[in-house]
Amino acid sequence: MLRIYDVALRVLEEMRPAVKAIEARDRDLGRQLRRAASSVVLNIAEGSGCSGGTRRERYRSALGSAREVVACIEVARAWQYAEVDPDLLHEVIGTLVKVTR
Repeated sequence: MLRIYDVALRVLEEMRPAVKAIEARDRDLGRQLRRAASSVVLNIAEGSGCSGGTRRERYRSALGSAREVVACIEVARAWQYAEVDPDLLHEVIGTLVKVTR
């Protein structure tokens, strides 16, 4: 399992209050954020159990979902629904970029 898995899981835990605040104001955005954030962790876990090209594809899916989470956070900020610190998420994205090359 990639060490970044634990960081991605911690991102979910830290985002929980913000996700609730976003869902209270915009149910669709909150659901999309929740699904994308869960997908990051789930695809990292799935990729760790695969090999070769399948592993890379799972990590690419995790990367795409992580970028989607960043976009959801930016939209939530623009609408002033909640403030979320994306620093740990950028660490996850950086690692996933490296392992998908």
